[in-house]
Amino acid sequence: MKILHAADLHLDSPFQALDREKAIQRRAEQRSLLLKISDVARKKGADIAVFSGDLFDSDDPFTETGLLLAQVLSSLSMPVFIAPGNHDWWSPRSAWAKLRLGPNVHLFTSSDIKCVELPEFGARIWGTAFTGRSRTAPLAGFEAEKDGDLVDIMVLHGEVGSPGSPYGSISEHDLAHSGMDYVALGHIHAYSGLKQAGGTYYAWPGCPEGRGFDETGVKGVLLAEVTPGSCSLDFIPVEGRRYETIEVDITDSEDVLASVTSAVDDQTRANIYRILLTGETVYPPDVPALRRSLEGRFYGLELRDETRPRRDLWAGAGTDSMRGLYLTNLYNKYQASADEAEKARIAQAARWGIRAMENGEELPL
Repeated sequence: MKILHAADLHLDSPFQALDREKAIQRRAEQRSLLLKISDVARKKGADIAVFSGDLFDSDDPFTETGLLLAQVLSSLSMPVFIAPGNHDWWSPRSAWAKLRLGPNVHLFTSSDIKCVELPEFGARIWGTAFTGRSRTAPLAGFEAEKDGDLVDIMVLHGEVGSPGSPYGSISEHDLAHSGMDYVALGHIHAYSGLKQAGGTYYAWPGCPEGRGFDETGVKGVLLAEVTPGSCSLDFIPVEGRRYETIEVDITDSEDVLASVTSAVDDQTRANIYRILLTGETVYPPDVPALRRSLEGRFYGLELRDETRPRRDLWAGAGTDSMRGLYLTNLYNKYQASADEAEKARIAQAARWGIRAMENGEELPL
């Protein structure tokens, strides 16, 4: 059977790093993920769709988000299974309890593992829910008794290989002895690849769209083809805004702006970038001026100066002159310091002093 596997949409994320207007826009774009994922399920001919938790970023999503989710999932012409996670846990007073989901949508609402039989597919779907912000190991001691040629699938939010984790700690031993053919996991926001423990295959798709610089690159969902004892997996990108981190070495660069623009792709107006300026420079780059020059070229931009002072900075230290005495004093402090932030401040002081002695323009902070 073909299974569309998605997780960790985190709908209604706050996007606190963006301004208010863009945060509102990003939440609206997040809701469109539901339509994109349902479109993938249809086009790929999925037999069922499973959502492994954290569809909402909190237990109190906006009303329109819940209504759209219920509408989209209920309109799919296939069974849909949802296992709430640690962000969107189920309770009688949760957002889940207020939604009117169609008869094709099954929401797991118990911390105990439950089973739904799909005789038309020769399959059993197992699942369990977070009923609070944390939970203990959901698979500990569980083993499904195999039943002929039935395919056994589990949808589950949890963390593999982190003993004692409060977010549903799962061991490979528990996976191997679960009796499952495929365990559709959520919680980790990067694609895992297809993994195997004993006769059980498992994976997590990661989030379908990044929300920060800890979730960079192309994101998407999974299409799993499962038969008793075997599994194949395709990662399907979902089009959306990406977060990207790029290092730009500006050593010996005569035009920092040109160095930055040549290092990025042509998707800057659609995506959010963190650009790290690296390398060795005599004088630090003028980050505020660079930001002004780049304004309007990026949907979101964060610039960081991570350059190091060139050895030329200390040229003249040790000589019997005002410049030499000044630099010698600072260089000794620079060498003695083990604190990188302190060393950066000392290097900045050296640059300021050199500029002052050369009657140069004041350097930016």
